[in-house]
Amino acid sequence: MKTEKTNVMRILEQKGISYDTHAYDPDSYPTGEDVARALGEDPGSVFKTLVTVCGKTGEHFVFVIPVCAELDLKKAAKASGSKEISMIRQKELLPLTGYVHGGCSPVGMKKGLPTFIDETYILHDKISFSAGKRGAQVTLDSQDLPKVLEFSVADLV
Repeated sequence: MKTEKTNVMRILEQKGISYDTHAYDPDSYPTGEDVARALGEDPGSVFKTLVTVCGKTGEHFVFVIPVCAELDLKKAAKASGSKEISMIRQKELLPLTGYVHGGCSPVGMKKGLPTFIDETYILHDKISFSAGKRGAQVTLDSQDLPKVLEFSVADLV
């Protein structure tokens, strides 16, 4: 399958970051781990993007974790300096980020939100994440991620 260029890809190109794209049928691979296997990638090096909200302040945070893991909300709250956070409702994702569920990327969101990536990302030479639409992934050198995304590293899973 071939994928059309997304904003994520355009941003990577503008920053001079080389990347590979992977297209897949999102309906055939229901989980991130299924996608990783279909692409021949280590599920620990393929990341998903999760958006949360602080119940007290309404502030939003982005957490990027391996597809084979679950976000520990207590660790996420601690990393963000919040007392408690929860996942946003699916219907809030598109207006807030510009991305749909299953195609949310940490790169190129409508609003710059505080972003945290799980510390395991440094264990991988290359990492993959959504290219900004369902059925499309990008893979790049993990050392290039700070060139295109401002984030903090934390223990999140």
